Amino acid sequence: MIKEQNQEDKDENDKNDICEECLDNHESVFQNLILNGYKICKFCKTSKTIFPI
Repeated sequence: MIKEQNQEDKDENDKNDICEECLDNHESVFQNLILNGYKICKFCKTSKTIFPI
Protein backbone atom coordinates (compact mmCIF):
# COMPACT_ATOMS: atom_id res chain seq x y z
CA MET A 1 0.00 0.00 0.00
CA ILE A 2 2.73 2.46 0.97
CA LYS A 3 4.90 1.40 -1.98
CA GLU A 4 2.01 2.02 -4.38
CA GLN A 5 1.44 5.49 -2.95
CA ASN A 6 5.14 6.32 -3.18
CA GLN A 7 5.20 5.13 -6.78
CA GLU A 8 2.17 7.31 -7.62
CA ASP A 9 3.81 10.33 -5.98
CA LYS A 10 7.01 9.69 -7.93
CA ASP A 11 5.07 9.41 -11.20
CA GLU A 12 3.28 12.68 -10.43
CA ASN A 13 6.59 14.45 -9.75
CA ASP A 14 8.07 13.08 -12.98
CA LYS A 15 5.18 14.58 -14.95
CA ASN A 16 5.94 17.98 -13.43
CA ASP A 17 9.51 17.88 -14.75
CA ILE A 18 8.65 17.54 -18.46
CA CYS A 19 9.09 20.68 -20.56
CA GLU A 20 6.11 21.61 -22.77
CA GLU A 21 8.36 23.00 -25.51
CA CYS A 22 11.11 20.40 -25.98
CA LEU A 23 9.53 17.52 -23.99
CA ASP A 24 12.78 17.07 -22.07
CA ASN A 25 12.82 15.95 -18.44
CA HIS A 26 14.64 18.58 -16.35
CA GLU A 27 14.34 19.73 -12.73
CA SER A 28 14.21 23.43 -13.72
CA VAL A 29 10.74 22.88 -15.20
CA PHE A 30 9.14 22.55 -11.76
CA GLN A 31 11.07 25.58 -10.51
CA ASN A 32 9.85 27.69 -13.44
CA LEU A 33 6.32 26.40 -12.87
CA ILE A 34 6.39 27.71 -9.32
CA LEU A 35 8.09 31.02 -10.17
CA ASN A 36 6.46 31.91 -13.49
CA GLY A 37 3.55 29.56 -14.05
CA TYR A 38 5.08 28.06 -17.21
CA LYS A 39 6.19 24.47 -17.62
CA ILE A 40 9.35 25.16 -19.64
CA CYS A 41 12.96 24.30 -18.86
CA LYS A 42 15.67 26.89 -18.35
CA PHE A 43 17.06 26.27 -21.84
CA CYS A 44 13.73 26.97 -23.56
CA LYS A 45 13.19 29.98 -21.30
CA THR A 46 16.57 31.40 -22.32
CA SER A 47 15.96 30.77 -26.01
CA LYS A 48 12.53 32.44 -25.81
CA THR A 49 14.11 35.44 -24.06
CA ILE A 50 16.79 35.84 -26.74
CA PHE A 51 14.57 34.91 -29.72
CA PRO A 52 10.98 35.85 -28.74
CA ILE A 53 9.41 34.95 -32.10
